[in-house]
Amino acid sequence: MLSDNPQERVIWLRERTALGNLPEPALRAISAELTPKPLVENDPLLEMGELPTAIYLLESGYLNAMDGTGLHSYCFLPGSAIGLGEVLLNQGSALVVKASSSGQVWAVPASLIKTLAQSYPELSQTLVQQLAQSVSQLTSQLTIEQERQENLRPYLVPRAKRGIIGKSRYAVRLRQQIKDAAKTDGTIVIFGEPGLEKDNMAALIHFGSSRRRQPMIAIDCSKMQESGAELFGRQGGKPGLLEWVGQGTVLLNNAQDLPENLWPQVQTLVSEKTFLAVGVSEPNPPRKTCQARILITAEKVLPQLEGPLAMTIKVPPLRVRKTDLQSHGEYYISLICRARSCPRLTLTPEAVRRLQSYDFPGNLRELEALVERAIAQRGEATELTEEVFWAAETKKRRFRVNLLNMYPQFRYFLKSPWWPTRINYGLVLWLFAVVVAILFIGPQQRPDNVALNLFWCWWWPLILLGFPFVGRLWCAVCPFMIYGEVVQKLSLWLVPRSLKGWPRQQAETWGGWFLFGLFALIYLWEELWDLPNTAYLSSWLLLLITGGAVICSLIFERRFWCRYLCPIGGMNGLFAKLAMTELRAEQGTCSAECTTYQCYKGGPAKGEGLETNGCPLYSHPAQLADNRDCVLCMTCLKACPHRSVEINLRPPGIELWTTHIPRSYEVALLLLLLGGVFLHRLPELNARLDINLHLDAFWPHAGVSLAVLVIAGMIPLISGAIARELSPSLKSRSFLELMYGFLPLVWAGNLAHYIPMGLGEAGRLLPVTWATLGFHGEGLPILVAHPAVIAFLQGVTLILGLGLSMVLTHKIGRQSLLKLWPYHTGAIALMVGCWWLMLA
Repeated sequence: MLSDNPQERVIWLRERTALGNLPEPALRAISAELTPKPLVENDPLLEMGELPTAIYLLESGYLNAMDGTGLHSYCFLPGSAIGLGEVLLNQGSALVVKASSSGQVWAVPASLIKTLAQSYPELSQTLVQQLAQSVSQLTSQLTIEQERQENLRPYLVPRAKRGIIGKSRYAVRLRQQIKDAAKTDGTIVIFGEPGLEKDNMAALIHFGSSRRRQPMIAIDCSKMQESGAELFGRQGGKPGLLEWVGQGTVLLNNAQDLPENLWPQVQTLVSEKTFLAVGVSEPNPPRKTCQARILITAEKVLPQLEGPLAMTIKVPPLRVRKTDLQSHGEYYISLICRARSCPRLTLTPEAVRRLQSYDFPGNLRELEALVERAIAQRGEATELTEEVFWAAETKKRRFRVNLLNMYPQFRYFLKSPWWPTRINYGLVLWLFAVVVAILFIGPQQRPDNVALNLFWCWWWPLILLGFPFVGRLWCAVCPFMIYGEVVQKLSLWLVPRSLKGWPRQQAETWGGWFLFGLFALIYLWEELWDLPNTAYLSSWLLLLITGGAVICSLIFERRFWCRYLCPIGGMNGLFAKLAMTELRAEQGTCSAECTTYQCYKGGPAKGEGLETNGCPLYSHPAQLADNRDCVLCMTCLKACPHRSVEINLRPPGIELWTTHIPRSYEVALLLLLLGGVFLHRLPELNARLDINLHLDAFWPHAGVSLAVLVIAGMIPLISGAIARELSPSLKSRSFLELMYGFLPLVWAGNLAHYIPMGLGEAGRLLPVTWATLGFHGEGLPILVAHPAVIAFLQGVTLILGLGLSMVLTHKIGRQSLLKLWPYHTGAIALMVGCWWLMLA
């Protein structure tokens, strides 16, 4: 501690400070004005740009100084004169000076220094000496800085390319996470799928933080040396990037590709902020301190870094934030148009929907490439339409053609009151009542009853023929549910109340088995009481199914009967899987644009969407995996304001080997329908076997009928069991899944059974009508096919069904034809059996 003795102070100034070359009078003047100032560690002595009011002579302790870039630092030792140059040159400080330890400085007023400088040129010489020393230091540091810049240049990140685009909740959350990460100073891990510009988000964090003036470098971990010398440096060799970057930021890109042997060093770097140069061999060497901030990007969660992190940011893929697609697309359009000096282009709504229908596995990078390609092929157009956007389709959308876009008038018809409301309430409602009445009061044999002719000779062949083309279209105009809806509305008007919600869990579990049981009873009833030739019993069948629809409509909301319990609806839903058409919605458009879900829940008119009560089967078109739960009533098409709903042309039955979910009760119904083909031919079976099955007695007839249903249904099961035993590779496929391979053959067998009625009796409609009215119609025109033509068409249908079944089994099983031979053998046996009963 310097004493108060003036002579001792002069001696200290002469021997221990940078002012020692001044004459004795000057030193005495300075010693008289010395004022002590204690130093506290990290307290500032001079701020950048500050004009000193005094110079400071360091007696004890240490001072550090740093320039404005933070790249150059200096150390002042005891005896240094701080602020001398600034006082003599009358300029602000170019450095930030802070105490790096406790100690003491002596302040000399700036006014005294300026006065002494006029009388003693030695003071200016002292300044010149300091400046020469500083120049030498700067020259040395400039050389080091040039080397530093040269080493950092290949890795430098100059700026963030762009901010977070979009208004979705994902974009808002991501912006907030980046803002929060910029306020912290710890290690941040950003992970997400490829193409999400995670490195740009890391740049946003750096340039939004307090280190923004420091350099940021990015290192691709997939290209890093196995030794890690590039990052950590080599002992006795060049420093690594961690030393060169100083207090900047280091971004480790693609950390999932980091060499395994470097993970322990990176873990220590993240947790302890220390590292060792490569090649250090001494035991327990001193570790170097890392002043840089570490940011990490990866394509997956890194278990190696679960602990010592300040924050983890998960970047959602583009497919889950499709609301932002339009914003991203418009941004890339403006960017590319500006670069090409072309007029600003706009996206049409159809183009936005096309983009939203695609999942973008390459995320933002793929979207940018897609937009650039669209601009390149647009021609002279000022809009980017859906035709210029094309990408690899997902399995759900592959090989689809939207008929509503191809034929706009078709859309207008389906959205009009005609489909299906006016057809149902203006025609079907009354026609069904007439048919039921005629069945009761008219002649009871099919050749004399027009209603029986319509039911068995027209309806059955046409509905079976329609399944491969229009799926479950019949259910949109089904009279059973029309009467159910009429009674439902009438009862709510008479007795206002809330209808019950659906017991979905129980219905999903038992509903399919309930309709299977009903269909089995219908088959037995049809066979034992000869329904096709008994009018009033056919009427009762129609009335019982209608009664089920009415009862369910009085209890439950919407069409509970149609979705879960109707036997005809179950058959329609099963065969509809084979259809070449489907109703679906663009999932991207639904998730990005829709907030009301009026197609599902119903609601008032919105945009071009009409007011509806919602889907009668509680199916959302964007979630449909097959045709089973869509009756093509077009309620969703009418309600949708975004034109998301599509009627697609597709490869027949494609869902069965792509998105299909097998169900046990559906397989049971399939086997029952197969047994029904043989049950319908029970008299021919009796004749071909030349045995007496006692079909004229009720109980033997019933026993034989049950046996036929069971035995025919067992053949596919036996074939499947043999195949799985002989080919272990088939065990990777569900047993139920492969049973659907028989579906085309089951459809073909049922159609072949009804072809003789359709081509041999349906054309006698006029004479039968006259006979129903009590007249003779022998002279009226008829249109029937020759028996040879009927037989030919039956044979072609059976062969077509067999071929389609073999192809479908091959597609579902994903195995060679040879490994699937038991399935094909069973299908051939069933086709031969049908041929033998129908054509032999």
